[in-house]
Amino acid sequence: MNICSLSPIKGRPREFDLDEALAAALRVFWRNGYEAASMTELTAAMGITKPSLYAAFGNKEALFHKALDLYEREKLAYMTSAMEAPTARGVAERLLRGALAMQTSTCDPKGCLGVISAAACGAEAESIKAEVVKRRASSEAMIIRRFEQAVADGEVPEGMTAAALVRYLFAIMQGLALQGGSGATCDELEQLVETSLAVWPTK
Repeated sequence: MNICSLSPIKGRPREFDLDEALAAALRVFWRNGYEAASMTELTAAMGITKPSLYAAFGNKEALFHKALDLYEREKLAYMTSAMEAPTARGVAERLLRGALAMQTSTCDPKGCLGVISAAACGAEAESIKAEVVKRRASSEAMIIRRFEQAVADGEVPEGMTAAALVRYLFAIMQGLALQGGSGATCDELEQLVETSLAVWPTK
């Protein structure tokens, strides 16, 4: 039995699936960014009314946080698995190819939800920007720890730090997302990944 079909309190059962509604909201936020995603567009995509949205997910900001959790759990899972690569170059390749796969997918919006929402500039979005920055810093810290091991193993050229290497890698990954969102073709994005790996500085 799908527990989402049952109401947590007495009354009528919900007439929508929570997981499907959240996935629909994620696509709207991903396509438009936080600020440009209107409640009208969100409820239309989710197939629910505003009162139902508030009852199930809270306000727009709370809905975005849940959508961001889903995005990280499903769309960015490759980042965690990339840490298992035996070398820093292997980590970089898995991350770049994972980012490429997202931009060449035919079932998801292009661009990066974090990049799009972090670019928001209104007062309403300040807490959203702070949350996106916090999560990105957590991801960067995870990769820095892995690259620090690569430094200790002698994989990284002398004078280059793990933190600098991660900033360089993230710049490429964000460039992939921005170009993907701006209409770059799959071949063009593939060339960017191959060129980046060709000049990657570690063994």
